[in-house]
Amino acid sequence: MKILLLEDDILLNEAILKFLTIKGHSVDPFFNGEDALKNIKNTCYDLLILDINVPKLSGLAMLEKLHNNKIQIPTIFISAIIDIDDISHAFELGCHDYLKKPFHLKELDLRIDKLLHSAYLPRNHLRLSANYSFDVEKQILTFRGEAQTFSERHLKIIILLANNRNRVVDYSLFQEYVWDNMEIEIPTIRAEINRLKKLLKEDIIVNIRNMGYMVKRP
Repeated sequence: MKILLLEDDILLNEAILKFLTIKGHSVDPFFNGEDALKNIKNTCYDLLILDINVPKLSGLAMLEKLHNNKIQIPTIFISAIIDIDDISHAFELGCHDYLKKPFHLKELDLRIDKLLHSAYLPRNHLRLSANYSFDVEKQILTFRGEAQTFSERHLKIIILLANNRNRVVDYSLFQEYVWDNMEIEIPTIRAEINRLKKLLKEDIIVNIRNMGYMVKRP
């Protein structure tokens, strides 16, 4: 799991970084909100762990900027603040959990695990990656909450793969669903999927050699 950590207490920052790294996560630590916000624009994260009172830009202000830019990333706040207005505002901005300092690192691990396995996407959404989800009802692929536009054929490929997450979609299914049972050669299917992959902001489509393609469940 790719995690951004914003905590200005050096010792706590280092302790969380070490703990989560041992747990197998990849963690980018930051000590002020401005640097953290700049990095988010260039890096895709699965989770944000934010303190509220940090230099230059508070955790709340940073989440508000992300919210205004329609960037939605699961967020856990860690803070000594107990002001109910601040806590309420955090949840209004899209915070998923709140952990009051001081806390045991094991408790943070439990909160992360709960969030990781919870359906923080709407029920009609299929999560395809940290940032991509597929709206089953509207038949739309979204990236960080924003709808993406594709050609009819590319959208059919996405629908087929999204509805078969974690299962290999063989070439015959692409011929049947995407090309309406036309006798399309495998190199043509590969070329079309490669064109689609170049349009995606994340490499979510996996080539299964001599079999087909799949989107793995995140």
